[in-house]
Amino acid sequence: MKKGIIGKKIGMTQIFDEKGKVIPVTVIEAGPCVVTQKKTEENDGYNAVQIGFGDQKPQRVKKPLTGHFKKGDVAPKKTLRELRLDDISALNVGDLIKADTFAAGERVDVTGKSKGKGYAGVIKRWNFRRLKETHGSGPVARHGGSNGACSTPSRVWKGLKMAGHLGAETVTVQNLTVAKVDAENNLIAVKGAIPGPNGGIVVVRDSVKA
Repeated sequence: MKKGIIGKKIGMTQIFDEKGKVIPVTVIEAGPCVVTQKKTEENDGYNAVQIGFGDQKPQRVKKPLTGHFKKGDVAPKKTLRELRLDDISALNVGDLIKADTFAAGERVDVTGKSKGKGYAGVIKRWNFRRLKETHGSGPVARHGGSNGACSTPSRVWKGLKMAGHLGAETVTVQNLTVAKVDAENNLIAVKGAIPGPNGGIVVVRDSVKA
């Protein structure tokens, strides 16, 4: 990874290119993020930087984190994320990372927490088909059907697709295009949709597939 930034999903809108074509975009309030810690191969076994996003009231920060921020002489932050960068020599504790670290036309990966849907059945969760609704199938048209084999192995296999909790998990959408960057207002417009609700925290990184 060469660069990354923490942001907040603002919502979706559309912009027009020079030919008048409509481009659906997601607007992200990206940064400014501050480097709160620098990890090196000598001390920690790998190279990375920890960055913080969003100011937090000092009285709401627990004592271990308060000491952590004081050690780096940075203001308390709401969100902390670690980025394993290829080269961290140019970054030091206290440095700011802003939206202009990315440029229009670049490819990025966006990671966020998907919307929680609660307990869901197999049709909504795994796209199962319904059973027949005639000839005696009974009130089980949306049920999952048989769960396993008979006497061997006499149990349900691990990982079987069943009803359960849907959403609220970390999701990464890869290879999205940066459509526009507004450095003055710390905004990045990414072509397409990204995970999570409006106001959700996301991490924007340079694409591993670009």
